Amino acid sequence: MEEKVLLGEPRTVVGKQVRALRRIGIIPAVIYGHGIDPLTISLNYKEANTILSGISSSQLLVVEIEGKKHITLVRQKQRDPVTSILLHVDFQEVSMTELLRATVGIELVGESPAAKNYGAIIVTGLEKLEIECLPGDLPERIVLDIAVLKEIGDAVYVRDLPIPSKVEVFDDGDELVVIATAPISEAELAEGEPVMVEPEVIERGKKEEEEF
Repeated sequence: MEEKVLLGEPRTVVGKQVRALRRIGIIPAVIYGHGIDPLTISLNYKEANTILSGISSSQLLVVEIEGKKHITLVRQKQRDPVTSILLHVDFQEVSMTELLRATVGIELVGESPAAKNYGAIIVTGLEKLEIECLPGDLPERIVLDIAVLKEIGDAVYVRDLPIPSKVEVFDDGDELVVIATAPISEAELAEGEPVMVEPEVIERGKKEEEEF
């Protein structure tokens, strides 16, 4: 996998003064981690926004400061709620020799014969996994081909997922990931039964104390 590198510089400006940095295209950020003092840094807005837009929370990113490479995970990207402009970034530095706990997404690919041949509705359950492994073994995502859903009622559970051998999963093996269900009839639609929707949970990192 190609190493992604983001260049940064040490930052002494903190608090309300960071607003002046943003006006000249500089984004404040912080690198923290177990056993290290937090490192306040600044990033070029254009470069950071481009690179970070394609980085997931389970993908390693090298942040280079004055020639020193910090292997990190992006823990939080703070954006303006109105303009979506990037305001601040939290990075967690990791050790390549220490186990790391992370959240990885489950990506569904392919086509289900149950949907194609019988009109089944593909319903997803779990969309993310809590895992632990060494940083070098961290998958960006878990890919599941839904071609295994051949008949109505076929389902995939956590225990069925293609998990790399060096990755430990903490989710219950009996938790549903995806299922092919029977199509809803017009009569059932007319009954208007309420549909339960799970709220989205967004992982947040360590927030640097500053005012925006």
